[in-house]
Amino acid sequence: MMLLRKFFLKMVKVNNTVLFTASALLILISSISIVVVEQDTFPTLFDGFWWVMTTVTTVGYGDYFPVTVAGRSIAILLYVIGIGLIGIVIGKIIDGLAIFRKKRLEGDIVYKESGHFVIIGWSQKAHFAVKEMMETNKECNIVIIDQLKEAPILTENIHYIKGEAADEETLIKANISQAKAVLIFADEQMGNEQMTDGKTLLIASSIETVAPGVHTIAEIMEEKHVKNFKHAQIDEFIVSNETISSLAVRSAFRKGVSGIYGQLLKRSVGEDLYYIPKKASWRTYRDAFVSLLDDGATLIADRNDLTINRKLDELIPDGAELYAVCDKPTYEKILGKGE
Repeated sequence: MMLLRKFFLKMVKVNNTVLFTASALLILISSISIVVVEQDTFPTLFDGFWWVMTTVTTVGYGDYFPVTVAGRSIAILLYVIGIGLIGIVIGKIIDGLAIFRKKRLEGDIVYKESGHFVIIGWSQKAHFAVKEMMETNKECNIVIIDQLKEAPILTENIHYIKGEAADEETLIKANISQAKAVLIFADEQMGNEQMTDGKTLLIASSIETVAPGVHTIAEIMEEKHVKNFKHAQIDEFIVSNETISSLAVRSAFRKGVSGIYGQLLKRSVGEDLYYIPKKASWRTYRDAFVSLLDDGATLIADRNDLTINRKLDELIPDGAELYAVCDKPTYEKILGKGE
């Protein structure tokens, strides 16, 4: 017993590759051996494999069992060595899963997929952003970067990386160069707007160094700071305080305006803003406008150009990005019609 105890203690410490290889060889050799020595009891290799697996996992259905001395000798070997060895393997697998889950929870991972969204800075606004993204596309993958002790939210599609977002190593862990887009949320805990936007600028500069081609959206506190981001190549800015103030003033002068904005901003409420791929049959904006109107959608913009209704007879450029307002069933119908 002491020898077996020492043997299994050494096996626990052995390299996982060696352990798994030894276990696989033991199962393979035992399966072949039992078929060779007891052809009548185990007519096929699968029957032998079935018996070996039920033996080493201590299931033991009893539908197959050796009857010869040679066969029973193989069984004894499996009882003594195989069960302990497979038990160690199963334990290693369970430990590995536990360690992996702990690393995911603590943000100690390296994300290797592509086409994901990166959210920098966790806050209530970031939480709403994640919720909205999942409502828009349940299959999208999201990587959150922050310095929280544990992941603020964790699912199959939502991942967490702990670290300073301005640190290039952290950005590389998030595979930011392969991301579809990056959203930088302002850190309002900094104390004042200048410091908050300064931190956002530092993060944006690091992103530009690691992944100059990635689409980046940054929340800033004051619009006058936009000019300071010129070298950082930010694609879009969200001016936090001024946007909310402007909406509040518009609602005060004209009741119901906030409801219109709310519908356009939330996928779960009313009409939404959707990107509409250009069809080959659309030569001018009028062609697109009339076609979409017939389907129940209203064309309102080409990228950030909202003057489409004043240039309906102009040709649609090849790089156009058309946006229309409609509900989800209408949008799906438009996409389903193709060309």
